[in-house]
Amino acid sequence: MLDTTAFLKRLKLILTHHELSSAAFADLIHVQRSSISHLLNGRNKPSLEFIMKIHEAFPEADLQWLLYDKGTFPNVTSENKLNSFTKNKAAPLSKAPSQKAIERVVIFYTDGTYKNYIEQ
Repeated sequence: MLDTTAFLKRLKLILTHHELSSAAFADLIHVQRSSISHLLNGRNKPSLEFIMKIHEAFPEADLQWLLYDKGTFPNVTSENKLNSFTKNKAAPLSKAPSQKAIERVVIFYTDGTYKNYIEQ
């Protein structure tokens, strides 16, 4: 059986480790913001689906650690394990001498329009 109080401490550790607000965390794992609020305030208990969404978004949070506090956080058993939060971060747009120069950037919008940016 899951100890909800201990689970919430581990959840808060993930939030702190990644410097996320509860709203940003909810957006990352694709749940309603109110779900996080209800959980953190003790109104609701975490579902298995909720725990799996955390693990999918943050694979360094091992399931055994999330559920039973067995192991360590972050679990860095492989250098190739990057969480989706890190993968989705935009890389800084800096121009190093050895990199190719960006000629143009085109942004396409869902309404069929686009914006063309040309480097000057």
